[in-house]
Amino acid sequence: METIRLTTAQAIVRWMMAQRTRLADGTEAPLFPGVFGIFGHGNVTCLGHALEEVKDEFPTWRGQNEQGMALAAVAYNKAVKARQIMVATSSVGPGATNMITAAAVASANRLPLLLFSGDTFVSRIPDPVLQQVENFGQPATTVNDGFKPVCKYWDRITHPAQMAQSLPAALAVMLDPATRGPAFIGLPQDVQAEAYDFSSRIFEPVVHEVPRPRPDSSEVVAAAAALRRARKPLLIAGGGVHYSVAEATLVDFARRHGIPVVETVAGKTSLRGDDERYIGPIGVTGCEAANNLAAEADVVVAVGCRLQDFTTGSWTVFKNEDTVLIGINTTRFDAVKHRSMPVVGDARETLRELGGQLGDWSAPASWLERAAEEKAGFRAYLDQIGSPDASEPTTYAQVVRAVNDQATEDDVCLAAAGGFPGEVNNGWWNKGIGTFDCEYGYSCMGYEIAGGWGAAMAYGPGGGAERPGEVFVFCGDGSYLMMNSDLYSSVLAGHKMIVLVCDNGGFAVINRLQIGQGGKPFNNLIQDCRLAGDVVEVDFAAHARAMGAEAEFVENLAELGPALERARASDRTYVISMKVDAYSWTEGGSFWQVGVPEVSNLQSVRDARGQMEKGQSDQRVGW
Repeated sequence: METIRLTTAQAIVRWMMAQRTRLADGTEAPLFPGVFGIFGHGNVTCLGHALEEVKDEFPTWRGQNEQGMALAAVAYNKAVKARQIMVATSSVGPGATNMITAAAVASANRLPLLLFSGDTFVSRIPDPVLQQVENFGQPATTVNDGFKPVCKYWDRITHPAQMAQSLPAALAVMLDPATRGPAFIGLPQDVQAEAYDFSSRIFEPVVHEVPRPRPDSSEVVAAAAALRRARKPLLIAGGGVHYSVAEATLVDFARRHGIPVVETVAGKTSLRGDDERYIGPIGVTGCEAANNLAAEADVVVAVGCRLQDFTTGSWTVFKNEDTVLIGINTTRFDAVKHRSMPVVGDARETLRELGGQLGDWSAPASWLERAAEEKAGFRAYLDQIGSPDASEPTTYAQVVRAVNDQATEDDVCLAAAGGFPGEVNNGWWNKGIGTFDCEYGYSCMGYEIAGGWGAAMAYGPGGGAERPGEVFVFCGDGSYLMMNSDLYSSVLAGHKMIVLVCDNGGFAVINRLQIGQGGKPFNNLIQDCRLAGDVVEVDFAAHARAMGAEAEFVENLAELGPALERARASDRTYVISMKVDAYSWTEGGSFWQVGVPEVSNLQSVRDARGQMEKGQSDQRVGW
């Protein structure tokens, strides 16, 4: 057997470089297109050295914060529909724990992410090492064990030979749609440095393809029979539609069988906004049109959905007690939620087989007519709230509308937690397919700018999802202050994005929830926090310029249009900041269950508790 002597770190890098993938368009590319890295004593001398040796063929991108760079990796992996896997590496201790949040984002969104962190010495001779958190009763436990609850694969390499087994196993988990999620590998410092005679076969090139599991025929037959009985069927497009590259198949299925389509946040842009079958977003951050149809639907086909509470309105949107849920998903765990009729398989292949079983069956024309009326009313509402009004403060909805009006079919919309998910989910009417990323699986504030960097890398020249448009990042002032340093990363790396920073004076959407459930404004808007004096306003444009971005502040919507044109013309990341109203929101979502106190000295809270209990009466429990 031919062998090659390498350190464990060198072997890991060489193995990653040998892995290839088939992208969504059928072309071949590196499975691991690069590494995001911040080095410290746990990874700089060994893994960092191994990466430096191949820096021209296998790029390493330096982030400014471990959480941010790992979030950028998540966004990249999402943009390429999980066909490529960006990697992130950190040192031991705080560098590692900073990435746990990003691992949770990848896990909640069912996305691959490969993480390497330095670890303590297997020998334990130098213990306790710098940044080691000692567990008195479990000496083998380190902070890296904290990744276990949020990763789909976890291992610690304690001997060089384990690499040949562990990495392929991790990859199998990350590429399988049924188990897809983040993988974590802990690298003890002495093991990283240790040399070993590895079999050369380990480093032979391998081309991987994401598998497409076909559904069981009996499940397809049962689902088809349920649909044939339907008078008011509804399709819900979830994120799995994108990962399966099933958008065209979904549209064809909806048209052939006359079924209206609504979308989750993750499934948005499965159809074009002007497609006659598309009605709007469903759930808490959805619209009345979609939720009204869901309330009447007798058969609901959820394609690639986790069916989280923001989609189901805490399981209140399906008000018809005879509603049958059909769950099309690669993961049985998701397919059977709330007694759904499961069809476990790839979204594209399952829709094709289900369509074959249905033949020429179609839903009644009257149901589509009803759906069209609901959609028209929703669009009229958006036109009303999106129109500029010089006498009123600028709103999120108006900013989204202004950018959307100028957007092309190749432009990408990106947002995350806070007030923007509801606004872009409703107000962004996409002109292209697969042009939307709103991180709402984990609802992670701080994803916006870091994710924008990763998306810009993926969509830019040489990226795995290359397209000629712009990446528009919608970011509130709260998220900006939480994590903004990857503006600098994007400038250094040359990955341009256009960032809209809308300043509404703090965590305004949580203030909305606080007062909406009867509480008093407290600790959310800056003006309601404990202050030493007057509110100090942040000059976001000046701050962005200090990190090398081009930036400007605009007073109103009239100034926003020309600013967007300047941003398009720029060759680097461009930030546009503006003041927006903290109290105006797009309405029309569904009920959402949150904890409201049973006992309070405020009548408004007691009233809110009564309304919460009333809303719970519509919940689907054990149907």
